[in-house]
Amino acid sequence: MYASPTLRAHSAHPCRRLAVAITLLLATLAILLAASCGGRQSTSSAGKSTEITVSGAASLTDAFTKLGSDYTAVHPGAKVTFNFAASQDLIAQLEQGAPVDVLATADALTMDQVADLVGTPQVVARNKLAIAVAPGNPTNIKSLQDLADPSLKVVVAAPQVPVGKYSQQILDKAGVTVKPVSLEDNVKGVVTKVSLGEADAGIVYVTDISAAAGKIEGVDIPDGSNVIATYPIAVVKASGKAEEAQAFVDLVMSSQGQQVLRSFGFLPPGTQ
Repeated sequence: MYASPTLRAHSAHPCRRLAVAITLLLATLAILLAASCGGRQSTSSAGKSTEITVSGAASLTDAFTKLGSDYTAVHPGAKVTFNFAASQDLIAQLEQGAPVDVLATADALTMDQVADLVGTPQVVARNKLAIAVAPGNPTNIKSLQDLADPSLKVVVAAPQVPVGKYSQQILDKAGVTVKPVSLEDNVKGVVTKVSLGEADAGIVYVTDISAAAGKIEGVDIPDGSNVIATYPIAVVKASGKAEEAQAFVDLVMSSQGQQVLRSFGFLPPGTQ
């Protein structure tokens, strides 16, 4: 039977509306699914940062800064943020939850204090100590024994930091008693006091003498009285970027990294 146009329109209209509704629903679901997948990918990408934080002993400042540049040169888009301070301060920060990916201290005993927070440490370098004096050595200091002169202003690092402990060991071995005019928080503080003329002499690392060339000079300490400072490095267990952190450690331990450390006056890891 022939249906009038009006009847056909009324009978087909609900079907068309249903088809359109289904099409719109499917399109909406597709958009939501795509947005959801895209959102997850974006979150994942945003969460994967290429920035790492390296906490290092103050005496490593110049060498590690150069190594940071070398690291970013071979890891495009990467960034290394450094935190240099006395080793004891660094482990205190780590214990308090500071976001650190790599830790390097100026002695093994300090690293041992956070053994449960780091991976297996590796010795990255060693160092010796020297007497820092003003350019030209105006007070004519020639040996550790000269530091016992009460007329001299001698400055050393506090005994709770590695360089302070090393300094006391050296003085004890030499049988010299010194009354320092100040106890600095780290070795850079000792260098600063001598370079500004606020002290006549101080005990610092050999590498600090080189780093401050022109501002201070060094008087050698005989091997019989000297000590060898050991620098361990390790990846922090809580690091969210363990792969990148390990890559930095690998660079420091590589022949390239070791060459950089040598250029700043550090001794090889195996030096006794």
